[in-house]
Amino acid sequence: MSSTPLEDKLSRLPDRPGVYLYKDAKAQVVYVGKASSLRSRVRSYFHDSRPRDAKTDALVRQIVDLEYIVTDNELEALMLEANLVRKHRPRYNIILRDDKHYPFLKLTTNEPFPRLLVARRVQNDGATYFGPFYPATAMRETLRLTRQLFPLRTCSIEIDGTLPRPCIQYAIHRCNAPCTGWETREGYAQTTRDVQRFLEGKNDDLALTLTRQMEEAAAEQKFERAAVLRDQVQSLNKVRERQKIISTDEVDQDVLGVVRQGNDACVELFFVRKGRLVGQEAFFFDKVAGWTDGDILSAFIRQFYAKPVTPAPEVLVSEDIPDRELIEQWLSGIAKRRVQILAPQRGGKREFVAMAESNAAIALQNHLLSRGNRQQLVQEELTRALNLPGAPNRIEGYDISNIQGTEQVGSMVVWENGAMKKDDYKRFKIRTVSGADDFGSLREVLGRRFGRALEQGSALPDLVLIDGGRGQLNVGLQVLQDLGLDWIPVVALAKQQEEVYAGDSREPLLLDPTSPALHTLQKIRDEAHRFAITYHKKLRGQRTIQSALDAIPGVGPTIRTSLLKTLGFHPPTAAEAESTESTAGEPPQPIRG
Repeated sequence: MSSTPLEDKLSRLPDRPGVYLYKDAKAQVVYVGKASSLRSRVRSYFHDSRPRDAKTDALVRQIVDLEYIVTDNELEALMLEANLVRKHRPRYNIILRDDKHYPFLKLTTNEPFPRLLVARRVQNDGATYFGPFYPATAMRETLRLTRQLFPLRTCSIEIDGTLPRPCIQYAIHRCNAPCTGWETREGYAQTTRDVQRFLEGKNDDLALTLTRQMEEAAAEQKFERAAVLRDQVQSLNKVRERQKIISTDEVDQDVLGVVRQGNDACVELFFVRKGRLVGQEAFFFDKVAGWTDGDILSAFIRQFYAKPVTPAPEVLVSEDIPDRELIEQWLSGIAKRRVQILAPQRGGKREFVAMAESNAAIALQNHLLSRGNRQQLVQEELTRALNLPGAPNRIEGYDISNIQGTEQVGSMVVWENGAMKKDDYKRFKIRTVSGADDFGSLREVLGRRFGRALEQGSALPDLVLIDGGRGQLNVGLQVLQDLGLDWIPVVALAKQQEEVYAGDSREPLLLDPTSPALHTLQKIRDEAHRFAITYHKKLRGQRTIQSALDAIPGVGPTIRTSLLKTLGFHPPTAAEAESTESTAGEPPQPIRG
């Protein structure tokens, strides 16, 4: 018996470090992993003697192909794995559902009269950067307070001290007008040094310095100057009060605590700088069944610090993580100094971690409660507004896409239990309709979808949502009636006025524009439109490229295939070419809290 392509690849795996990518029948990456030995690690998935667990069993059933990339060492494999997970967002990896980039504050010390600006990334331009700030609101508050405390210029003009009069920033005491020469370079340099000390967290020393200057100004009867310094000291004291002291040692630490409930988990991250809690944020994960707490923390660290984020010298975690020493080596390279990952079991550091865990538990509880309440509210409102027989747990949205009647396609997206269920998405290439006939195309799509559901006994929706108006609604009602499924409610949502057409009524329903129910219908309708357009563009691009190459004399199938691969286009496999209906298999989008 001849071996399969997968078995051939398994037999030729090298005993080298690297990254492996498992693919399903649709050639989509479902899992990315790294290994110190590709041969032993990848083969272990297919051994009958391996430890059994539901997650790995489900993954192995999906694997029909694999790719691998050999690296020089395991550290390179770790870095490559993080990049590939971020690129493919595989279904069976733990995904950090956070697409934010945390901002920095940039003090332009590469200028004679520095300014304080917002920056998205650190550049090697001679300026001084502070951050990143978590969350971004902390950056905006710091920027506002710094400009309130210190008279730094905000303009971008060249300062030569020759302007005849200052701008309004001078009048409101936000700048001392170096542009007019009223403030010397030395005086401005002292202000810049104060700003640096403030942003470095040296608030205690700065407050003492400003207090001494205030007392000196008052003794010299410079009461206006003393009042300005008094306000600065009071603002600094408020900042120090907000930053909770959790350590008498001036340590820099990132503290991670993870908690889980069912299939969901939350990682709470504390940012401790100079012994003060300067920021915290919660990150949520779903579909974590089968993973350990250490696996979740490891995935979080590898994905979070892959952004332009510098880790603290100590990263405290609530559980030991796999590959700790390797990840420490990687973090040390990012920080350009030694970084330790510690899982303290007792003492003050354990108390910090316990505090993070307590906050993670509260955040996860609120997250799940909010998600459940929102889903219940939407379902109740949809049931009432559309006069449905019961709460719609599953809604299917449909749309048709074509350009001038060519490459007509249809899409089906699924909303289930409060979220888009992308594993159930389907797309259809129209077979029986020619020209721009949206009604005929919709009739074909619905007939194929529900005819197959009846044959296979697959799940049926509680509500069908069609992108369109009364005409599209009538098509949907007729198709379901012909199939004996007229008990399934159908509505159509028109784009222009966001009108909802339902039942036999000729007049549309106008839901409250602020209604969560209408927002949900709009979300499903827009997602169906996006999914249809994406598939349409893909088919149109394939036809355009292949037609152009076919027109070139001397270009046969072999050369055409080679050119397409060089151009970055991969033609569909024979199985994909034969199938005109497929599920999406796209990974879920980020959840952010």
